[in-house]
Amino acid sequence: METIASFKVNHDKLKKGMYISRIDGDIVTYDIRMKLPNNKENDYLPTAASHTFEHLFATYARNTKYSDNVIYIGPMGCRTGFYFLVRDKITHEQALTIMQECMDFIINFEGKIPGSNKEECGNYLEHNLEGAKEVARDMKEVLKNWNREKMIYEQ
Repeated sequence: METIASFKVNHDKLKKGMYISRIDGDIVTYDIRMKLPNNKENDYLPTAASHTFEHLFATYARNTKYSDNVIYIGPMGCRTGFYFLVRDKITHEQALTIMQECMDFIINFEGKIPGSNKEECGNYLEHNLEGAKEVARDMKEVLKNWNREKMIYEQ
């Protein structure tokens, strides 16, 4: 079998940030890297915080003016980040703006987590809003000075 594109990225060189992972036709996949891969501190996204982050990230992105072009938001199995898939009608700069604004949305979110009822969520008991806010605060700093040029993986 052929090695898939995301496994060809040198994870030893990968830093926190937002990267263009791949472009397939009109679909752009962004790698939102929130933790260093294979880090010695065993510091990965906590499951409950990641779950809440996902609910808030999806809610925010699907309620922007770009919502018709948001395809998918989902966590990486390695717990180092998220994938964000959009149609190419959203520019790289607009996708970055969505991410930056989303961090503020999560940091400032109060109240009931969207989609967290038993009827709406397959693991409704495992959420952590404060943990999600902590992740968002960290990523806000990472993305503060991010730009299109930084979206390319280091070789």
